[in-house]
Amino acid sequence: MDIILDILGTLVTQLQKPTLAFLIGGMMLAALGSKLEVPEPVYKFIVILLLLKVGIGAGISVRQADLAALIVPAIAAAAVGVAIVLLGGWALAGRRGVSRMDGMATAGLFGAVSASTLAAGMAVLESDGIAYEGFIGALYPFMDVAALVTAIVLARMGAARAKVPTGGGTMAMGGGGNPPVEPGLIKSILVDTVRSPAISALLLGLALGLFARPDSVYASFYEPLFRGLLSILMLIMGMEAWARLSEMKGVAGTYLAYGLTAPLVHGALGFGAGLVAHHLTGFSGGGVVLLAIMAASSSDISGPPTMRGALPEANPSAYVGTSTGLGTPVAILSIPLWIALAEATIGV
Repeated sequence: MDIILDILGTLVTQLQKPTLAFLIGGMMLAALGSKLEVPEPVYKFIVILLLLKVGIGAGISVRQADLAALIVPAIAAAAVGVAIVLLGGWALAGRRGVSRMDGMATAGLFGAVSASTLAAGMAVLESDGIAYEGFIGALYPFMDVAALVTAIVLARMGAARAKVPTGGGTMAMGGGGNPPVEPGLIKSILVDTVRSPAISALLLGLALGLFARPDSVYASFYEPLFRGLLSILMLIMGMEAWARLSEMKGVAGTYLAYGLTAPLVHGALGFGAGLVAHHLTGFSGGGVVLLAIMAASSSDISGPPTMRGALPEANPSAYVGTSTGLGTPVAILSIPLWIALAEATIGV
């Protein structure tokens, strides 16, 4: 009974957070026939500011970290982010009724990291007196960017493959009979992804945070605006989600199953990668736990604006609803599991 109450309490807490609350608010406005509109130029400006902020913050974290100690855990984090997207693509994008765009966007958010879930994990470890490396916060951009870019590239490759004519001159629209995408087209998709407004802004922010000294403008401009701008973006996505809610008919069960089970599978991947880093470099038990928590989490900050900017065809009610509404509560509730595993395997 206590577990059920904990789950319900966590769900209520997530519903009250800006990411999901404003998404639901936008859906309610659309359902009531509201004529509220946010001009497209305003939306694009908001997305650019949000992604610059995320990139700059990540770059500052990496710049301030011990790079020598960071290398192996960073590689492990990036590998886990890519693996989660590949696994999610198999689990979702191949299911009947689930579009490849929606499936890959959802997998991308689950591969990316929730800063709030990571912070919750740090708080639990500190309260239990479990030590971890000071550079842990700098690991999240490696997993985050790797997952988001991989998901976007695979989604675009899937869309390109669906348009490749078969031998009979028809268009291949999915399934195992799709012809392979030519290498030249893959290169074009990679270049277009890097040049896209969303990824360009994210990578520019990373570069600025790493190689410049934007700390003052970050603290005085980007940080104070961030939460408010994110709420407006989620309001826009909520209105879009309502308009496309009919697309979820018949596949809601697939997203429900994925949202409830994926955090546990992903956390196990992160825990395994952390164990490898532990045996190779002496990565702490607390660090292993936090890498598992990052893997189990799903992005509620960097992911939604990135996917909305890079994959506008994807349905926000699928990828935001599944990740924030289902995945995040499961990820938070799984924190004690990773601590128990660390105690049983390597001692913390």
